Amino acid sequence: MSVRIGVEEEFHVLEMESGLLVPRADPVLRRLPPRTFTTELHQSTLESNSEVHTSLDDLYADLAATRRRLDAAASSLGLAVVAAGTAPLAPAASAHPTPGARYRRMVEDYRKVADEQLICGAQVHVDVPDRDTAVRVMCAVSPWLPVLLALSASSPFWQGSDTGYASWRTMVWQRWPTAGPVGCFANAAEYDAAMRDLIRAGIISDVGMIYYDLRPSAHLQTLELRICDASPRVETVVLVAGLFRALVTEARERLRTGDAPGCEGRHEWLRGASWRAARSGLEGGLVDPETHRETPAGRVVRKLLARLRPALEAHGDWQTVRALAEAALADGSAARRMRRIAQEEDLLACVDMLIAETRGERAHRAATAAGRQDVPSAGGPTDPSHRSVRPLTRR
Repeated sequence: MSVRIGVEEEFHVLEMESGLLVPRADPVLRRLPPRTFTTELHQSTLESNSEVHTSLDDLYADLAATRRRLDAAASSLGLAVVAAGTAPLAPAASAHPTPGARYRRMVEDYRKVADEQLICGAQVHVDVPDRDTAVRVMCAVSPWLPVLLALSASSPFWQGSDTGYASWRTMVWQRWPTAGPVGCFANAAEYDAAMRDLIRAGIISDVGMIYYDLRPSAHLQTLELRICDASPRVETVVLVAGLFRALVTEARERLRTGDAPGCEGRHEWLRGASWRAARSGLEGGLVDPETHRETPAGRVVRKLLARLRPALEAHGDWQTVRALAEAALADGSAARRMRRIAQEEDLLACVDMLIAETRGERAHRAATAAGRQDVPSAGGPTDPSHRSVRPLTRR
């Protein structure tokens, strides 16, 4: 079986010395090929686009090489890039829209929602034979997407404070009028008509602003996953890509055999399940898509693995995906790792960890007393929610 996949990754641009989010994507992009790297809404963010692959090993090699190239371009300017849902140290006044008529209109139309779009995600594209298949698959795949969100959760901090969430990016993202769970549609014509209605109503200006957790690509023959945080570890992106391809493959087979369940017509629990995943990540309960009951995250992840094993084996992905999933459950989410470092040291050490993991390293740089201000850590071990940390600078 050969179903192709591709990945888009978004990165925050940080000043190396202070760890602060800075609007300097343009000088980094000038050092990189435009075919692979591009702009985002704010100048503090940029995006990379992988090649198309059939092998998870090839996808991993591509993403790792792209990150090395990006890191080299940024570090030559005294900057660093971080793949995470939010940057821990993002000043409140850090919104600097990228020039252009489309971005300018978005800022004017959505105001604070656009101003605070200081978030990064990772999107996975999976080949589908046609748009009708893409649209019909969405309904079958949607209940399992919060599990993928939990695996990717990497945004506990917002503007120097611990939000209490594993993925605060999800909370920021869902303020857009076309974000969150997508509805069920009988075919592509019905879906496209609904999207045109949104444009005619002035809710969005173009199909590029369809931000649902899933969407058929407007220019590729793919189904696109959009629910996940950007992930500091490439392994997490590869894990999510492998699981999503298997979900799509399994749903297509169920449609072919007539075994796909009909739409329940009740989507409120899908939004609630996404909230649960954003709140807890892998460190709490998730909503079991089959029982709609809160269940330990590890049990839900392993249920998904068991369900997808035939599709994973068909792609030759079973051993890789199972090993990556078990490692993720053992290590915990990126949000958990970030909190642990911030509590043991400070938020700048957390930024160091994110920079290192984005580069492909596992250990963050050791902090020296001479290089730090004496500041409190980000929250305590019992309840880290809503505790502030002063922005830090290295001397």
